[in-house]
Amino acid sequence: MLNVTQTFLPPLEEYAKLLEPVWESKWLTNRGKLVCELEERLCRYLEVPNLLAVANGTIALQIAIKALGLKGEIITTPFSYVATVSSIVWEGCIPVFVDIDPIHLTIDENKIEEAITDKTSAILATHVYGNPCNVEAIEEIASRNGLKVIYDAAHCFGVKYKGRSILEHGDVSTLSFHATKLFHTGEGGGIVTANEEIRKTIFDHHNFGHNGPEEFFGLGVNGKMSEINAAMGLAVLEYIDDIIARRRSVREAYNAALADNGVALINLREGTEWNFSYYPVIFESEELLLDVKNEMNKKDIFPRRYFYPSLNRLPYLPYGELPVAEDISRRVLCLPLSDSFTPADAERVSEVLR
Repeated sequence: MLNVTQTFLPPLEEYAKLLEPVWESKWLTNRGKLVCELEERLCRYLEVPNLLAVANGTIALQIAIKALGLKGEIITTPFSYVATVSSIVWEGCIPVFVDIDPIHLTIDENKIEEAITDKTSAILATHVYGNPCNVEAIEEIASRNGLKVIYDAAHCFGVKYKGRSILEHGDVSTLSFHATKLFHTGEGGGIVTANEEIRKTIFDHHNFGHNGPEEFFGLGVNGKMSEINAAMGLAVLEYIDDIIARRRSVREAYNAALADNGVALINLREGTEWNFSYYPVIFESEELLLDVKNEMNKKDIFPRRYFYPSLNRLPYLPYGELPVAEDISRRVLCLPLSDSFTPADAERVSEVLR
């Protein structure tokens, strides 16, 4: 069986070794040594000034919205995982959708300005499949209009843009360390900001607002990562370069097998050093996609319609037509890809598609 992805698991003995001091100290959560070590090592690996490890990628978005004090409308993309938009709604804000760029599949920066009103407080954009948004244009628009910028960088572990970590952009960037991600902690996420005041507010928010055991800075939630999850992250991090290299080889095999085969492949923004997190293909029609998907399922191959449906069609939001995002969401399919796959697996999938 070939699923759309397969979680990388480090050798069990290595994971167990990391957990031994946890068993000895009985310190399972509340920012233990492993969480702090993971944060330090991720900062070095990702080349960012700070990173706060949290319980998951969704709470990372929610805390970012809360920490920036966002109210009213937040401009966002309809082509992302549902957590991008549900976090906005959950925090009492209103998502205002802008259609996507049909080339890079990220939010269309040329359509953002016309969506800004006197109620707009921020732009929340997703680096889709790890493909960077036009960060220069977005941040120029935000600066000119007095808006905050959050980047949903759930797919961006290790991605660089023009020689720098993509996580350096915006007021805040959030990561997901879910088990399906390139780098994972089982469940988990991360928050990155270069602004020290924002960093402190985010830290306070993720720990109930505590100022010591008996006082409080203010409002907070339980967004902390456990030692159990941090241990998994530390174990996985030892293999991350090899994981990326293996995924690169599978992508190259897919590219060779699917050349001139009637499907469109992802167009990476110029200057991107990618992490090979997904392998999306865009079909000529939804009917063809469904035919291929059904045929693959018969052969125990399980790609995923990622992202489908377009988020402007969520049942708890008023519908507004967004033709590019709706069209792409109907025609895009992510083929199986993980570090455990081989070029032969890519050929097996490609043969069914052909």
